[in-house]
Parts: sequence; structure tokens; C-alpha cells
Amino acid sequence: MRYVHVGINVTNLEKSIEFYEKVFGVSPVKVKTDYAKFLLETPGLNFTLNVRDEVNGNQVNHFGFQVDTAEEIKLHKERLEKEGFFARDEMDTTCCYAVQDKFWVTDPDGNEWEFFYTKAHSDVHKIEDPSCCTTSNVVEKNSCC
Repeated sequence: MRYVHVGINVTNLEKSIEFYEKVFGVSPVKVKTDYAKFLLETPGLNFTLNVRDEVNGNQVNHFGFQVDTAEEIKLHKERLEKEGFFARDEMDTTCCYAVQDKFWVTDPDGNEWEFFYTKAHSDVHKIEDPSCCTTSNVVEKNSCC
């Protein structure tokens, strides 16, 4: 695994970017009107800010692991399914200004973890798929052992 990925919900992107630039000591590598991405090499962290109209309670959108190849997606998915996890696929999807292969698993408390491989960059945030870049409100019964 190359980077740990964390995506948080924010209501004010400009203030959030300013805060995290100071915390991380770097500028974001991608900024859109509703999204910003920081990519830290040490530690390996892909950290995104996802604009929402309202943020209540937990501001975490999702956690994830970015991998280097499409084959790694397949291997991690097979490994986790053998452990009894339910994996929700999103292959060849345009999401978060990138074309990706990904799958999701959910922890016992409903936190979603994304495993993804970025195939290409995109000028659009997503192609209309309501599950893109957002977590599911439904926790699958077999999502975690």
C-alpha cells in the first residue's frame, strides 16, 4: 500500500485549506470548488477535503488506501472477501476528479474504507453515480467480521 487515504467533510473549503496548509506545511495538489487534495509523501497520506452544506457530529467522510496497480485492487478485495467482508465494487468509475477502480468495506461502527487505484485524472468531480465519493448510510450485515 502506498498512501493512507482520509477524506473529511468540511463546510468552508477556503478556511479548511488554509488550516491544513499550515498543519501539513504544503499546499494542496488539487483544488476545485468543492474539493481539495493534499498528498504527503512522509507519511504517505492522501488527504481530501469534501465540501458539504452541513457537517454534524463526525466530520469524517471515509478512510482509504490508494494502491499502485489495478491488480492490487483485485488482490486486496479477494483477501478481504475471504475474511468474510462484504466488498462494494465501483470499477472504472469517475469520482473525485479521477477515473478509478475501487471497492469499499465497512467497519463495525459504520466507517467506510475505500481501496482505490487511480487510472487517470478527470476534469469532472463525478459521473452521476450517487454512491461516488460518499459513504453509504446502510451498513451491510456481513461488511465486517
